[in-house]
Amino acid sequence: MSDPNAPIHPTGILVIDKDLNYTSMDVCAIVRGRFRKGGAPKNLKVGHGGTLDPLATGVLVVLVGKATPLCDQIMAGEKEYETTIDLSARSTTDDMEGEKTIIDVPTPPTREKVEAAARALTGRIMQRPPNFSAIKVGGKRAYAEARKGNDVVLAERPVDVHSFDVIEYAWPTVKARIRCGKGTYIRSLARDIGMALGTGGMLTQLRRTRVGKFTIDQAKTLESIDRPLTQNDLRPVDH
Repeated sequence: MSDPNAPIHPTGILVIDKDLNYTSMDVCAIVRGRFRKGGAPKNLKVGHGGTLDPLATGVLVVLVGKATPLCDQIMAGEKEYETTIDLSARSTTDDMEGEKTIIDVPTPPTREKVEAAARALTGRIMQRPPNFSAIKVGGKRAYAEARKGNDVVLAERPVDVHSFDVIEYAWPTVKARIRCGKGTYIRSLARDIGMALGTGGMLTQLRRTRVGKFTIDQAKTLESIDRPLTQNDLRPVDH
């Protein structure tokens, strides 16, 4: 006979609008703590589908309880991003976190050239991940080796970029909307569009607006759910 006083194991999906400077695992830890305050057991499993860097914001799909095995399924869905790229500089991390170098560009590219470079980075392309990434090289994380000053050479790999649309352009800033598949690094796209144009190329802002069927208008901020959480706060796994 089951214990009627045993903690309830919540199961389902929580779509979070991640704020700046939180890691994806930070969000999972906070969500787990709030479910525990709502009566969930200490060993409640909480995971996520698709990592967001600390400097990125937007849709993070948090998986709770028996929903955690859905991680690969969630990560396989198409993702959509709104991004800002600085063509006047490069960075060791391909974003604002790294050491920045200003690039001398005597003649800034026209919008037509920027749009053409973006189109050339769509379809099935070969992409080299950033040196500062979580990919393992010889059993060690690439970012850990890069931070030690060790040379990191990551192999190119195929990724799917469904669209790379320039929304606004005023030198040196490009605002773009990108739809892509699993494993695509938006930082690498920022680097590579700059390489194609003979300019700098580094990410300055990144916001994920969709992961598969989960969109930003469905997402809740951590601040808006700053209270004990229960099963009633979760979306069913079949929705």
